[in-house]
Amino acid sequence: MQMRNKMSVRQFLLKDLLRNKLLYIMMLPALAYYILFQYGPMYGAIIAFKEYSPAVGIWKSEWVGLANFQDFFSGFYFWRIFKNTLLISLYTILFEFPAPIILALLINELRSKKFKSFVQSVTYMPYFISLIVICGIVKDFTNSGGVINQLFTYIGGDGNAMLQNPAYFRPIYISSEIWQRFGWESIIYLAALSGIGQEQYEAAKIDGAGRWRQMLAVTIPGLMPTIMVLFILRMGNLFNIGFEKIILLYNSAIYDTADVISSYVYRKGLLEFDWSFSTAVGLFNSVINLVLLLLANQISRKISENSLW
Repeated sequence: MQMRNKMSVRQFLLKDLLRNKLLYIMMLPALAYYILFQYGPMYGAIIAFKEYSPAVGIWKSEWVGLANFQDFFSGFYFWRIFKNTLLISLYTILFEFPAPIILALLINELRSKKFKSFVQSVTYMPYFISLIVICGIVKDFTNSGGVINQLFTYIGGDGNAMLQNPAYFRPIYISSEIWQRFGWESIIYLAALSGIGQEQYEAAKIDGAGRWRQMLAVTIPGLMPTIMVLFILRMGNLFNIGFEKIILLYNSAIYDTADVISSYVYRKGLLEFDWSFSTAVGLFNSVINLVLLLLANQISRKISENSLW
């Protein structure tokens, strides 16, 4: 009986492979990418438990167990980078995550197609500008002679370069993130809005609902599944602050508020060549993100019945 079941499964797979061979061929590049660049390098995480030396390789390097993690947790910079990463991530969730939702709702209320296209083009544009250029603009605008710094000086600022003051780094970083990303991220919400049936709006109009009431009763509930899924994904990347922008903006004067886990990993791994220690820090970061993803998914399933799985 088991042999028959195995044969039937094999026959089914063979028939499906022959019937959809073109689809499988199209899938091969994406599959190869994930195997080579996502799953393949995972074996390198073992470096976190060794005193890695390129001369002897990963497997022959000395096994040190949890020593690298202990050094990180007891290190002088642990609480600083953990606090900075957590605060910047929470501020991003609080201010940057709702921004594309609000923009999508506002664009959805526009009646002029030309003006709507203009607004979308203007808000999408910063996303396609090179990150180096973006950071260069931010630095120029916040220098002692920059436009933003001049305006800030006019209302009571000290006139010094804003990126030399630790207190200003987080607001500058979050503001630039919103400006760069909120237009592009609004696309998925606009696509979700287009899927809301017009009959729901017609029914709301018959009940006497105005545009504001229609937004509250029809538009936002229709967006909630999309919002919750994207929120879960964002929680899974809560501690994954890209080191590129941080490194391009920060300097030694503002390490107290700008240094995060990813920038610390960059310095320890690529500048100080402490590969085992930096791998341990990165692995710790990944585990935290995984736990947050699982918790967010579980909470969302119980509260809103929307989840990734």
